[in-house]
Amino acid sequence: MLGAMTTTVVLQPAADHPELLAAPTAKALAEHAAELPLDRIRVGAIDPALADTAAFCAEYGVGLDVSANCVIVATKRAGQTGFAACLVLATTRADINGLARRHLGARKISFAPMDEAVALTGMQYGGITPVGLPADWPILVDEAVAAASEVVVGSGIRGSKLWLPGSALALLPGAVVLPGLGTVPGGAMESQDQR
Repeated sequence: MLGAMTTTVVLQPAADHPELLAAPTAKALAEHAAELPLDRIRVGAIDPALADTAAFCAEYGVGLDVSANCVIVATKRAGQTGFAACLVLATTRADINGLARRHLGARKISFAPMDEAVALTGMQYGGITPVGLPADWPILVDEAVAAASEVVVGSGIRGSKLWLPGSALALLPGAVVLPGLGTVPGGAMESQDQR
């Protein structure tokens, strides 16, 4: 019996294909070309209807263990609202209420509302990526993501994905590698996807 067929993604150098990236993502690649390994950051067009992690991985034969979710959170501290990104492998959930909240020094933390995340990032919901987030946002990267030889993340739009070394994500402005950020599912944490 034949296994399920998967759709192939044609990968191209991301810096050469800004049309496959959100404007902030393309701008970040250009601005940080000296620090980032651009020769190892590739983009591939996908069906926008399949941008959500589970559907994407099933259709394109990408393992959940090499796909990372970027979750945007809103923090409250001393009456001020801030935003941050948490990046974890799709096989885990971000420890938002524990480790992330403590690291960010927040009194309260929650998932950022979809419309607010879209407006503030200039990216599409379901495709938000750490590449090109506002410069003052902390980016918390789970150590398993940073250690991955290659990981798949959003591109800022639903119609493509980025393939890049996990170590490149740790080089982004505001990025901090946070061991233990990604926890194994099974608790009462809500399902997460690229936001």
